[in-house]
Amino acid sequence: MAKLTKQLTDLKVRKGIEPGSYPDGEGLYLQVRKSGAKDWFYRYQLEGKGKKKGLGSYPTISLEAARDAALECRILRKNGIDPIGHFKRLDLEKKLQEKKGITFKECAEAYINAHESGWKNAKHRYQWSQSLESYAFPVIGSLSVQDVDLGLILNILEPIWHVKTETASRVRQRIEVILDWARVRQYREGDNPARWRGHLDKLLPSPKKIQKVKHQPAMDYRVLPKFYQELRKGKSVSKLALALTIQSGVRSKEARLAEWCEFDFVDNIWTIPEHRMKTTEHRVPLTKEMLAILKDAEPFKQDNFVFPSTIKGQGVSDTAVRNQLKKVYPDLTVHGFRSSLRDWCAEMTNYSRELAEKVLGHVLTDRVEAAYQRGDMFEKRRKLMDVWAEYCLRKQTDAEVIPINKVANYPNLL
Repeated sequence: MAKLTKQLTDLKVRKGIEPGSYPDGEGLYLQVRKSGAKDWFYRYQLEGKGKKKGLGSYPTISLEAARDAALECRILRKNGIDPIGHFKRLDLEKKLQEKKGITFKECAEAYINAHESGWKNAKHRYQWSQSLESYAFPVIGSLSVQDVDLGLILNILEPIWHVKTETASRVRQRIEVILDWARVRQYREGDNPARWRGHLDKLLPSPKKIQKVKHQPAMDYRVLPKFYQELRKGKSVSKLALALTIQSGVRSKEARLAEWCEFDFVDNIWTIPEHRMKTTEHRVPLTKEMLAILKDAEPFKQDNFVFPSTIKGQGVSDTAVRNQLKKVYPDLTVHGFRSSLRDWCAEMTNYSRELAEKVLGHVLTDRVEAAYQRGDMFEKRRKLMDVWAEYCLRKQTDAEVIPINKVANYPNLL
């Protein structure tokens, strides 16, 4: 069989020739454009349709190199492979490999930058960055995110799992989230070695079994009325903020940073927006005692804050409110008053557990139950809060101790 004669030469390709397509043979062409630019392509038929596979431009791709590329395309066609699809797949695989070279630290920083706008405060970002900097980055920070495996995760967690259980659990959760993010971004493939359920829970003991939850020190509800009535004798911003915290059952921050625009004095409702809550928007029924506290706070009105700080544009500080409790009970916490209210509900009334949890703004953990119980039991909570205010204002003697098993004759609101 006679050897095919090639139609192009180095000299012909190098010299200026008229715009058009010039065949070299066996599907290889030189495309000369009006601008003088020259490109190589391979022409072939696929399912009765003509197709062209670009091979690069001249002189970057020489005539010899173009012939080698065309030969590779012919071999692919002989084996029933579409050259265009084949090289697209190769390019994609190359890009994926380049992506997989991104380090875990780079992924962590990218994740934090992408999500920090949705976090409520700078402290949350600091905790994320600090925990990863302290425990994860020294082990896997400089490694490709694709190379993070179970052994490396255990190297991070095992040294701190028993001694810093809560911290270790949060580090694990954050690593898991970052690795999931990297998988979705196609920076890594495969299972997530930091996932807990059905994976690490087989290798590490449950955090709940290692470390008992430490509850916030709370005031015994039986001595609370005496403390509360002494507190109400004062009219300072910090005392009023603490009084509203106790009466409403909200968290200290939610009361301290309350704004006048959140209060509806027609229907007597305080609506705390979602961005100031840990969960969803929370409505608080305003009792006569809460309205009295707010009336006492009116002279201090500044920048829309109900309880303004001495620093313009800020609400009263956590320290100022906490000090009102520390003066009398140095070992107790302001957050503990939520527990005082909850204990009072359980021990002194017939109100249901669900109603007491709604008062505290807790979300039902059972998803099925939550799907059906969508209301906030507001009118029932209003009655409960009225009784709580009545209890806090009842007269007590220093020697009076209320038996813990005595249940007040309050109506069952179920």
